[in-house]
Amino acid sequence: MAEYDPRITRIDCLDGLRGLASLWVMIGHALLLTGWRLPVLSEPDLGVDLFIMLSGFLMVFHYQLRAGKEPWELTSTWRSFWIRRFLRIAPLYYFLLAVAFMLGPWLFETRMVIDAFLDRTPQSSQRFLDNGITNGLMHVSFLFGLSPDYAYRTPLPDWSIGLEMQFYAAFPFIMLLLKKAGWVRGALFTAAIAVAIWSTTSLLGIHFPMPAFLPLKMHIFLCGMLLALALHADASKAFLYGGAAFALALLPIGGDMTATKMLMRVILVAIFFALLHHRLLGDALGLGLRAVSSSLGNRFFHWLGELSFGAYLWHLIFLQPIAAYFIGAFGDTITPPARFAAVTATLIPLVYTAAYVTFLAVEKPGQRLARRLINKRKPQPVEA
Repeated sequence: MAEYDPRITRIDCLDGLRGLASLWVMIGHALLLTGWRLPVLSEPDLGVDLFIMLSGFLMVFHYQLRAGKEPWELTSTWRSFWIRRFLRIAPLYYFLLAVAFMLGPWLFETRMVIDAFLDRTPQSSQRFLDNGITNGLMHVSFLFGLSPDYAYRTPLPDWSIGLEMQFYAAFPFIMLLLKKAGWVRGALFTAAIAVAIWSTTSLLGIHFPMPAFLPLKMHIFLCGMLLALALHADASKAFLYGGAAFALALLPIGGDMTATKMLMRVILVAIFFALLHHRLLGDALGLGLRAVSSSLGNRFFHWLGELSFGAYLWHLIFLQPIAAYFIGAFGDTITPPARFAAVTATLIPLVYTAAYVTFLAVEKPGQRLARRLINKRKPQPVEA
């Protein structure tokens, strides 16, 4: 047996993995904007994939934890889920969306300095300068991820936020399908639907500048979902779910995919599986993985995880002006590694200070509001 205790309400490694995923995205963008390249770290989209996998895991993990007091046969459970997820994301996002619109012209100037210095194709001005009503409404409503024209049209790395909201909207229906069809069969069927939708949009000539459309990343959400479902399975089924997650990670969709990136996705799934299911991997290896998992849940990693969402949303607002400053001040007189070191040494304290302040001032009040709204509502049976 997997020996999972259903009374466990916290898995140590999740905090550390969330925090490291956010840091990976930040470091990856800093490498790209300072002209230095390192293997793996220079691929921030893989850090986003780790975030997506964790999101899929957490939604199923919480679904299982709350199954007793929030049965999914009640409409109130669906409503509570959507309220909880909306108010986890929206307050800080709306605040930083306003900041990004306000600072857009300045951020565009700094980005032009970076692109010219690194001899890269300049970023579209619409991404920084479109403060129109349509763009604003598309982002406030979180519909922007459904449109190729608006999916990448702010200075924020928010394409993944629209993607996340699409996943939350679809999650109850996906879980109903998985429960009805069987976990693995349902997951593979869901992935097949996503691939069919992606293929149809490609044939119609619809291309997203970033993989902000749920079918492009549904297979990565499903990887995390399957690893969560494995917690309640015996050893053979846990490995079956893990194998299905590995197979889904190999689907060559969801961005600029290369053989290296596909391999890295599989490695991410393997690491996550090993940290979650260390009991299944023998005494010596299992004890070592358990120690690593526990370390990833210590106080430092707890706070790194708590601040991960804020750090993710804040980092480009700080990074582009800082990188442009060092480029303007020193140009080619310093090497790319030295430029990267100077930029990140300046960037990281500023980003995490801002993330901490907004975590207390914006994110926590949003979570408290969600709890108040949920507690005011009484469960109502689903109508036939």
